[in-house]
Amino acid sequence: MKNIFIAGPCVIESEQLLNTVAERIVAINGTLGTDIIFKASFDKANRTSIRSFRGPGIERGLQMLADVKSRYGLRILTDIHESWQAKEAGQVADVLQIPAFLCRQTDLLVAAAATGRIVNIKKAQFLSGADMRYPVEKARDAGASEVWLTERGNMFGYNNLAVDFRNIPDMLEIVPTVIMDCTHSVQRPGGADGKTGGDRRFVPMMAKAAKAFGATGYFFEVHPDPDHGLSDAANMLELDKLEALVAELNA
Repeated sequence: MKNIFIAGPCVIESEQLLNTVAERIVAINGTLGTDIIFKASFDKANRTSIRSFRGPGIERGLQMLADVKSRYGLRILTDIHESWQAKEAGQVADVLQIPAFLCRQTDLLVAAAATGRIVNIKKAQFLSGADMRYPVEKARDAGASEVWLTERGNMFGYNNLAVDFRNIPDMLEIVPTVIMDCTHSVQRPGGADGKTGGDRRFVPMMAKAAKAFGATGYFFEVHPDPDHGLSDAANMLELDKLEALVAELNA
């Protein structure tokens, strides 16, 4: 089975950013024969501060993602935070993502499943891999055609995450597709004076360790100038480093 790759900016900042990232992903797909799924959020509803940038919102954001899909022929993944967003987002996105903190929200899982799209459920920072059988059960019982799980670390004291890579084989006993979120797993939540910090140096190591534990896919938030990104700046991978890392993981 081919590896699944998901990449894109944390949040929709501008049409220019979406085009820059999409063009690079298309080039990588052409060179490496991959099918990288394009990811971006239309609304980051879970930012640390009320003053943080959230994105253009669902109406404008979904139109911008639809433009990317049409212009570049890329599959789209976006996250939803409320059940009413599922139907609209499902008209554009090929994969609907359930944020980690919301993975036990029954109505959200049921609404995502009802769209017929792939449902990617991120493992909560407070749950084990084995615990994820219950969110999966909710989505499947609601009619989800395909469910993925994503590992993104667990809370380790305050403002830090640790990854127990044993969660990957544990989740592979529940679903056949387990993604490693290589960028969110290096976060330091709320640990940067009103915003989330992190350390992108460890992103390639997270990916390689996940491969050793049997991950079937990899999730990277990328940006051409991550230090000036409007969300998750500290842990996004530099866009120009994506191709080499994808090639290494595919080797």
